[in-house]
Amino acid sequence: MAEPERKEEEEHVAAEDEDTGAQVAPIVRLEEVAVTTGEENEDTILDLKSKLYRFDKDGNQWKERGAGTVKFLKHKETGKVRLVMRQSRTLKICANHLVHPTMTVQEHAGNEKSCVWHATDFADGELKDELFCIRFGSIENCKNFMETFQEIAESQVKKEESEESTTAAEQLDKLSVKEKKDEEKTEENVVPAATQEKDSEKESDKVESKKDE
Repeated sequence: MAEPERKEEEEHVAAEDEDTGAQVAPIVRLEEVAVTTGEENEDTILDLKSKLYRFDKDGNQWKERGAGTVKFLKHKETGKVRLVMRQSRTLKICANHLVHPTMTVQEHAGNEKSCVWHATDFADGELKDELFCIRFGSIENCKNFMETFQEIAESQVKKEESEESTTAAEQLDKLSVKEKKDEEKTEENVVPAATQEKDSEKESDKVESKKDE
C-alpha cells in the first residue's frame, strides 16, 4: 500500500511543478538611471588593471591608494589628456591629473612591473603634489603604460607649441589689421588737409585779384 501512496505524492508534486503559463508582475519596478562619470566627452587611449600607491612624506613610506583600472582619457575638443584611476568595486577616484609635457615616468627600483612619476593630483578635490607608484600584473602592461605615458607627454609639447604659434599668428593678424586701420585714418586726415590748403590758396588768389582791381 505504501507504493500507491508514494505514487500519488509524486503525481501531486509534479502537478505543483507544472508551468501554468501565468505571469507574475514584479512588486516594485526599477527604472534605469543614467550614471555620469565625467568621461562622456573623452576618448580612452589606454585601459589597464593595476594597483596604485602614493608616497607618504610624513611616514616616509608607500601607502596603497587602491586597486582598479587606470585610464588615459583624451578630451574630444581640447585634445588634453588626463590620467584617471578608479577603485574596481566602489569606483572611487584614486588618481586624477592632466599629463603635462614636463612629466616623466620611470621604472621603480628595478621592478619591471612597477613605475613611478610625479603629478599635481586632484583626486581628493584639491590640487596636491604627489609621487605615485603603479604596479601591473605583467611586465608587458607596465611597458605599455610607460610608453603611452611618454608619447602623450611628447604630444602635449607639440600641441602647446602649435597653440603658441597659432596665438602668435592671431596677434600678428590683429596688429596688421590695426596698422591698416591707422594708415587709413592717416590718409583720411591728409586728404581734408590738402583740400583746405587748396581752398586757402583760392581765397588768397581772390583777394589779390580784388586788390589789383
